[in-house]
Amino acid sequence: MKKNVLVFGLVMGMILCIPWLIMVNMLYANPEFKSNDLLGYAILLVIYSLIFVGIRNYRNKELGGIISFGKAFKTGALITLIAATFYVVAWLFYYYLFIPDFMEVYTAHVLHNCTTDTELAAKTKEMEIFSRMYENPVFVILITYAEVLPIGLVVTLISALILKSPKKQPQ
Repeated sequence: MKKNVLVFGLVMGMILCIPWLIMVNMLYANPEFKSNDLLGYAILLVIYSLIFVGIRNYRNKELGGIISFGKAFKTGALITLIAATFYVVAWLFYYYLFIPDFMEVYTAHVLHNCTTDTELAAKTKEMEIFSRMYENPVFVILITYAEVLPIGLVVTLISALILKSPKKQPQ
């Protein structure tokens, strides 16, 4: 299980970094760009399909086609945790070494998308608070895990439910 979890977790973690690298580069190149949240989540779900494949691979290649819900969930959760940890470490490295002004650029992007004065005032206050919290590395780690871990656990739960297999009946 260890090799399977490690391989799928690291591959998924590397692939998860691609969308944020693209988004950050677009943000720096053009702060006025319009993101598409629906497309972003669709891309994440495609990436998270590796959890399903990883559980199925473990079930079929190492367990002879039989896996309990608990073992399937544990396998998927470990894949998710490794991928999320890779994602967090990559973001911390990139953020602190290459884009320490990210919050200023991101704040300008968020405020540019405001359409009314009331919305602008509310978002300005919200972004000031968020920027202050983002100065704390622990907050950066927690918020970065929160970007990817919950979706991974939901996909893990669904995958474990689909892939669990009843125990073979004695003949």
